[in-house]
Amino acid sequence: METVQPKGKHRPFCCSVKGHVKMLRLVLTVTSMTCFILAQAPEPYIVITGFEVTIILFFIILYIFRLDRLMKWLFWPLLDIINSMVTTLFMIIVSVLALIPETTTLTILGGVFGLVTAVCCIADGALLYRKLLFNPSGPYQKKPVHDKELF
Repeated sequence: METVQPKGKHRPFCCSVKGHVKMLRLVLTVTSMTCFILAQAPEPYIVITGFEVTIILFFIILYIFRLDRLMKWLFWPLLDIINSMVTTLFMIIVSVLALIPETTTLTILGGVFGLVTAVCCIADGALLYRKLLFNPSGPYQKKPVHDKELF
């Protein structure tokens, strides 16, 4: 049975699908970074994954404390989609570079976790894009032609 949420109440970020995907993204990126650190991989691998961890953590904190609702002067969903696309690109590049040469097992594991992170980034961006398209409550609400008032 589905529970219907009242109009004024919102589901907490940690209990939403978007929250679960972001948390999974954070865990996978931290795991990838940890594998790179333990394998003593080249510094760009560690720096890029560390930078992505910081940005994902920033967005999680932003959504948990609902700061995106307070700072309406910035369109946060668009920024989040751009972040997902850039993270996908960076994680694919870093992961492929980590997997190409014959390296240690931990570097290969870091690359594999990085590729899984890229898939989660694509899913996160798709969820955000879908929310932007189908969210009827907002300034971009479209009304069908037959709902317009005649007078």
